[in-house]
Amino acid sequence: MSKDYSALAKQIIDIIGVENIESVTHCQTRLRFVVKDAKIIDKAKLESLDLVKGVFFGSGQYQVIIGTGVVNDVYDAIEHLHVVNAIYGQETAATTTESNDEHKTKLQRFMAMLSGIFIPIIPVIAATGLFLGLQSAFTNAQVLKLFGITPAAIPASLNTVISVLTGTVFSFLPALIVWSTFRYFKGTPIVGIVIGLMLVSPSLPNAYSVAGGTAKAIMLFGKIPVIGSQGSVLTALVAGYLGCVLEHYFHKHVPNVLDQILTPFLTMLVTFAIMILGVGPIVHSIENVLVAGVEGLIHLPFGIGGFLIGAAYPLMVLVGIHQMMIAIETSLLAATKLNPLITLEAMYGFANLGVALAMIMRAKSQKAKANFIGAFSSQLFGVSEPTLFGVLIRYNFKPLIITVLTSGLGAGVLSILSVAANSYGLAVVPSYLMYIYNVRNLLIYTIVSLLTIVVAFVATNMFAIPADILKSDEPVTTDDVADNTVYAPIDGQTVALTQVNDPVFSSKMMGDGVAIKPQVTADTVKIYAPQSGTMSVVADTGHAYGLTTPEGLELLIHIGIDTVSLNGQGFKVAVKLGQAVQQGDLLGEFTPAVIKQAKLDDTVMVIITNSKQYLSIEPTSEPTVKAGTSLIAVQTATVADVQPA
Repeated sequence: MSKDYSALAKQIIDIIGVENIESVTHCQTRLRFVVKDAKIIDKAKLESLDLVKGVFFGSGQYQVIIGTGVVNDVYDAIEHLHVVNAIYGQETAATTTESNDEHKTKLQRFMAMLSGIFIPIIPVIAATGLFLGLQSAFTNAQVLKLFGITPAAIPASLNTVISVLTGTVFSFLPALIVWSTFRYFKGTPIVGIVIGLMLVSPSLPNAYSVAGGTAKAIMLFGKIPVIGSQGSVLTALVAGYLGCVLEHYFHKHVPNVLDQILTPFLTMLVTFAIMILGVGPIVHSIENVLVAGVEGLIHLPFGIGGFLIGAAYPLMVLVGIHQMMIAIETSLLAATKLNPLITLEAMYGFANLGVALAMIMRAKSQKAKANFIGAFSSQLFGVSEPTLFGVLIRYNFKPLIITVLTSGLGAGVLSILSVAANSYGLAVVPSYLMYIYNVRNLLIYTIVSLLTIVVAFVATNMFAIPADILKSDEPVTTDDVADNTVYAPIDGQTVALTQVNDPVFSSKMMGDGVAIKPQVTADTVKIYAPQSGTMSVVADTGHAYGLTTPEGLELLIHIGIDTVSLNGQGFKVAVKLGQAVQQGDLLGEFTPAVIKQAKLDDTVMVIITNSKQYLSIEPTSEPTVKAGTSLIAVQTATVADVQPA
């Protein structure tokens, strides 16, 4: 059964401000707000909310880090508050995307484009890497020797079938990229995939064979060399973008009666002609230079290049430009079938694990520890945002410095030892699957990754533990302290008193407590006594009740905001002033529809009006409560607790 996150959603929206929000979306780990003015948002108040792991402004968005899984539920709760409709009005999803893009720089839009194009094809490349790894493991001579056979004993037919699993993606990679590019730029994806298949058609000389000297280019008109675009990621990107531009142009200028046939024909013809007659080879040459440059950086002596890449990658993630690395990794895989770049970048995730683990071990604040555990758990499977924004940059950047340095050190060692993956798309724990194709690489990667965790853990303990998390947030208890419990008078969703839409209650001028948004399952909502005691307030209008317990606890139950103006309409009273009641006795009832018809708020406040006399007042952390369940824990002060005036 899923939890109700309505209270948290409302708190987030109230702090940011509905009028301040231009759009809201979410990704795997965070809510993303485009706001009019980020400066008016109380960042500390947002970060103090349960489940909020951190807050960060970047990529033109105000990002509230929630964590995997839960963020979807919180966003759904925001939608149920009708906030999304109120913000977007009648806009379509496409309109909203365009509005968001207006707040991004050209670099941010370029990064978003690369992400949008390559992320859809990551799963098949990762799967191919796993196929290759399993092939290497099970066809290894030493492994086969355990079964008394040799690689020569494997039938050629079986090798052919296996090659379909391991070779298809890389053979037709340009087709996948052109398809995804068409999809991103709102072209017709099937037209894109056909153009991509044309670029790698078996009728054209294979680019690898031409480069290896085993085939020759076709000389079109006796002058223009024509070859396939196997392995050329940049060529596929250019072809996809060019094809989309042409398709949109032809859609506008071709008569409607001919559009369905003539537009795809012209798009495929012109795009293929432009790419094959010169643009393709030029772009491919540029790509080869870029790939050679990256490989040169990776293989700088003494691991210098590896250190620079490993140290820079956390900062790239921080500013949101890490997506461009996917394009480079794809080019490396297409050209060499290996990806040393992801190996170096991966140390960032392991460094994060060490930092988060140190925080978990040292934290005395239970809320902070819960956030660190959540961040650590997400990081295990490659989701780094909760750690990055909720840990690394939240505490004076010292943890971030530890991650940068330890990630760089681990990457430097791996570059010296020439370790490389055979795919991408897998991080931290799943990343080991990218190395099972080679026992040496798997062993080295495992050792270095574990050492990276250890070094980050030790360094964090020595230099980067923030003082804030060393303070316990548990209430102080002694044998002399008596605890009282205030029980919920109705069913509903709990709301922090500070979020109530009334300055008298939200400022706690009347005392501390908690509010409840009623759960309406019938025409009327019944109000029950939250404790046993004597009725000290029974409003004639039925909108407020007060009682005093035998121990002196003074409680106020206030139904709605400004509901006194209804003069009792929609309210029924079941008790009298001075009457003794037991916890759970019926005090009265009200009709939410009457309150809403009057355009008033029906939130019920439960206030301890003499709260200053108590050592601590702890509202429940549960997002929803049932009538009669624990709502507030009240801790009384002993003589030793009372400070002299």
